[in-house]
Amino acid sequence: MKRSKETLWYSAGGIIALAVILIAANFLVSAFNARVDLTEGNVYTLSPGTKAILSKLEAPVRIRFYYSQGGNVPVGLKTFAQRVEDLIAEYRAAGKGKVIIERFNPEPDSDAEDSAALDNVEGQMTNTGEKFYLGLSISFLDRERLLEYDITRAIAQVAATKKPVVGLMSALPVLGRSLNPMSKQQPTEPWVIGSELKRLFDVRKVDVDAKKIDDDIKVLLIIHPRNIMEETEYAIDQFVLRGGKLIAFVDPFAYFDQQPDLQNPFGGSQAGQSTLHTLLKSWGFELSHQVIADLTYASGAGPRLLPTLLSLNQNALNQDDVVMSQVGTLLVPFSGVFKGKPAEGLTQTVLARTSKNSMLVDLIIATLSGEPSTRGFQPSGEEQPLAMKLTGKFKSAFPNGPPAPMFAPRDEKKGDEPKKDDKAVPHLREAAAENQVVLVADVDLLSDGAAVEVQEIFGQRLVVPRGGNLSFAQGLVEQSAGDHNLMGLRSRASFTRPLLVVREMEARAQQQYLGKIKELEDSVNETQEKLQALQKGKPGLATSTILTAEQQVEIDNFRKKAAESRTELKQVRKNLRVETDRLEFLTKVVNIGLVPLLVALT
Repeated sequence: MKRSKETLWYSAGGIIALAVILIAANFLVSAFNARVDLTEGNVYTLSPGTKAILSKLEAPVRIRFYYSQGGNVPVGLKTFAQRVEDLIAEYRAAGKGKVIIERFNPEPDSDAEDSAALDNVEGQMTNTGEKFYLGLSISFLDRERLLEYDITRAIAQVAATKKPVVGLMSALPVLGRSLNPMSKQQPTEPWVIGSELKRLFDVRKVDVDAKKIDDDIKVLLIIHPRNIMEETEYAIDQFVLRGGKLIAFVDPFAYFDQQPDLQNPFGGSQAGQSTLHTLLKSWGFELSHQVIADLTYASGAGPRLLPTLLSLNQNALNQDDVVMSQVGTLLVPFSGVFKGKPAEGLTQTVLARTSKNSMLVDLIIATLSGEPSTRGFQPSGEEQPLAMKLTGKFKSAFPNGPPAPMFAPRDEKKGDEPKKDDKAVPHLREAAAENQVVLVADVDLLSDGAAVEVQEIFGQRLVVPRGGNLSFAQGLVEQSAGDHNLMGLRSRASFTRPLLVVREMEARAQQQYLGKIKELEDSVNETQEKLQALQKGKPGLATSTILTAEQQVEIDNFRKKAAESRTELKQVRKNLRVETDRLEFLTKVVNIGLVPLLVALT
């Protein structure tokens, strides 16, 4: 009995000693706060651009984090809220006392709920009718991949004292057009993209024939430079070399810019074409003279299939770029592509691209739809850039200095020497620092016809965006006009990842499907040619409705081949479903069964 009591005391003492050791060890380890980010893509590590912006803060910045901690929050948002808390904790550590985090639990009729309303953080209703909150006072959190960018951008905007100046050069009435009795042009309302840019920035109109870009313009947005002169290209060239940010939308087939067709004696019209040849050539590229057609990203189906109206999804957009990762989808009508390689000292980053199932088509068939648009379609097998970013030290496209003016000044007479301008700006041959230029091979995507849908509801004009066209343009300008560190900020890796293998399988199946259709069409043409040859070889049968034995054999062979082709097409679709179902099943087995088993064993 005595031995049992001693054993009991020893056991109790051992447990108490072990607990004391664990508590002491935990206290000592917590004193050394070392964190290692082992996630793929470093989703919990701040970018160098973010740290640079935080290091320049002159006054403390408060981030109010609102999160309803009750049981009525959806499970998915609880996980996301924890990620937000972890990330803003990194902001507080990197801010070195300049970033203050305040957490609120907005319960009904509480002061925290009133504070959320003042910060424009709105509560959302669950299926049970309860309200929950999840948001920051500086931005709403609906873009997981851009969480770091949203917070950093908001902090940079708070520190800014005035709106950045953005110059807008366009041959189109992007900012609207007033009545001009001389040209008989009707007044037009500003494009939605023009109105949105004016709301966010100090937008200044720059003439298409401008000889110089003002020094206070930080970003120059060019939309469809039609019939631009070399003098203006030189002004743009020097603007870039001075450190100005350039975003250019060019187009070989600007559908919404209908110009008089000088070759049509009946007064027809044709789509305008952008001209920026000298600059593009100096950067190592040229704009295609044809329109890209892509069956993978084609819009419509059947008779309304339009391969030149591209509906781009995330597969076609660079998800590592902070602007492109927030776009979602793009509607791109009648776009060109860029050909070439970046000049020495420049680096190319493709922002949007075609699929391999694409080809360039002539302008005359760019607007055809249905079967005529796919006749003779032969995929190039290469992905081609629709939008790209060039970075590096740019060199002048005019190494010999400014070009000669196209028109001599009116006050100069023939034989007189041109007057010297004592205040002439020195010619720059190379940029002093690295810069960035964004090029997009389409203009129509910015027009109201493609970017938005305007609805009239109870007499009010309601503008509904179509896809991410507006977000794309605004994001490019915003990134270029903001702090230069924002330009290098990467898009965070996503916690949810699509099944890329399934997408590749679908693409391969589509190529097989189109290949079988092409074989069937070739078989039809071959049969028709044989029938015509048989009719020509036998006089008197050209107009006869009675088929010869040879013709009947050819028709029977064609019908047999058609039936076999249809069977093969069905088999291609069936095999695709079988393979995708098998892959999804194996994925579920690994995630639901194997991974938890490995965790339990370790």
